[in-house]
Amino acid sequence: MREAKLEPDVISYSAGISACEKGEQWQRSLALLGDMWEAKLEPDVISYNAGISACEKGEQWQRALALLSEMWEAKLEPNVISFSAGISACEKAEQWQPALALLSEMWEAKLEPNAISHSAGISACEKGEQWQRALALLSEMWEAKLRALALLSEMWEAKLEPDVIFSYSAGISACQKGEQWERALALLSGMWEAKLEPDDISYSAGIRACERSGQWRQALSLLSEMRNINLEPNEVNYNSGITAYERSSGHSAGFPGHRGIGLSRF
Repeated sequence: MREAKLEPDVISYSAGISACEKGEQWQRSLALLGDMWEAKLEPDVISYNAGISACEKGEQWQRALALLSEMWEAKLEPNVISFSAGISACEKAEQWQPALALLSEMWEAKLEPNAISHSAGISACEKGEQWQRALALLSEMWEAKLRALALLSEMWEAKLEPDVIFSYSAGISACQKGEQWERALALLSGMWEAKLEPDDISYSAGIRACERSGQWRQALSLLSEMRNINLEPNEVNYNSGITAYERSSGHSAGFPGHRGIGLSRF
């Protein structure tokens, strides 16, 4: 562009940063942001969002937070996209505390976290074994969804549902890590009540929760339930059920009447 004696503007720089973000080239994205300042061009919210997203994809959570801080210094107000990308960056790095801090900042900035923000926060708590915080966020997310449904059409509802399922699965997994099997099963039940069909990830987390607490009957029930809705349990699921029985009975004989992994009926 410069060879043709055309000076790049904010739009062209932002497009370049976005292209680098999509190509997972976070270093180049940051370099372009730096070039903008050197060219006396002030990056806008779009430029920064692309840079933060690039850092998120590159698992550079500290750089993502630095860009968010830089936005405030430049008198630019981060939007939902900015915060969501920052929270996702923290989630990928298993940094649950910064993720929750960003969610709190969103509310202070009068921005309501969306499904992506909440889901990333819940997943960060799950990775950090913070099951109580994960459940609190899940409840908060559901309330936000109800508010959204009161205003939006069914099309929007359909777009939100996959994120809600992911969030439930992360919440169940958080309960599993916190050895809260009853809460994990309550969340699975809550999904059906909310007309959301649990997927194999949801069930796997529930079965593991039962395994850790030696609740083999509940594990068997979940394995049976999976098959009833045409989800095929895998070897890990079966092993979790067997381990649950062994923990409850104090020996390693396997399920009553069954041997090994080849459980064909319940």
